[in-house]
Amino acid sequence: MPQIVVLPHHALCPDGAVIDAPAGKSICDVLLENDIDIEHACEKSCACTTCHVIVREGFSSLNEAEEKEEDLLDKAWGLEAASRLSCQAIVADEDLVVEIPRYTINHASENH
Repeated sequence: MPQIVVLPHHALCPDGAVIDAPAGKSICDVLLENDIDIEHACEKSCACTTCHVIVREGFSSLNEAEEKEEDLLDKAWGLEAASRLSCQAIVADEDLVVEIPRYTINHASENH
C-alpha cells in the first residue's frame, strides 16, 4: 500500500505525518480520514481551491488533472508546477510527499 508523507504544516499537521493511502482514494479523503483537517470548502466538488496541495514526490503517479481543476488551480495561493487539488488527485501505486500550503484563497479556515 502506498504512503503519503505529509510535510509539517503549522496548523494542520505541525509534526508532519506518514499515512497509509489506499490506491483509488483522493489525497483529500486520505488526509481527512487520518485527522488532518485540510480545508475543503466546496465539499470536494472541484469548485474551489481550498484543498490545494503541492506534491513534492510522486506527482507523475497521480491521475491527470482535468481542465476544470487546472482552471481552478490558476486561482490557488502559492501555485507551483506540482500543485493539485487534493480532492481530485487520486492515489495510485507510488508513495507521495505532500505539502499543504500555509494559506488558502480564503485565508481563514471554514472549520469543516
